[in-house]
Amino acid sequence: MEALGLDLATFVAQLVSFLILLGLLVYFGYKPIRRILDERSNKIRESMEQAEATKEEYARAEKEVKAMIGKAREEGQSVITQASQLGDRLKEEARQEARKEAQAIIDRTREELEGERDRGIEDLRREFVDISILAAEKVINETLDKERHRRLIEEALKESATFREN
Repeated sequence: MEALGLDLATFVAQLVSFLILLGLLVYFGYKPIRRILDERSNKIRESMEQAEATKEEYARAEKEVKAMIGKAREEGQSVITQASQLGDRLKEEARQEARKEAQAIIDRTREELEGERDRGIEDLRREFVDISILAAEKVINETLDKERHRRLIEEALKESATFREN
């Protein structure tokens, strides 16, 4: 091997040194490096599992939030509907109260008008009585025949009946 420029004793020494170094590296270096690589692989796998679990938790939380928002919207719509119905009911109650008040005013006015009418009729009757008394005085002061006296009484009765009908 000397033709190649290699010395056999040096070659064997270097080969033995290489094998010893390789053995030492395998014994002291390969196991710790392998252990570190396995730990790193486990950490990466755990991180991936944790990321997947977090992703699933996020999706579940997002669904819950959407469900809560939907429920809140429904409740809000229900509140709006109830408020609208309450407003309608209050409007109707106000209308009914206004109708009752208007009817009370109408009834009161009608009673006042009827009272005024009755007082007017009573005044007219009093005036009629007064006029009848005056007419009777004039008739008594004048000489009347039976026919004229009968005619005056019938006219007075007709006018009296006309006033009673009104």
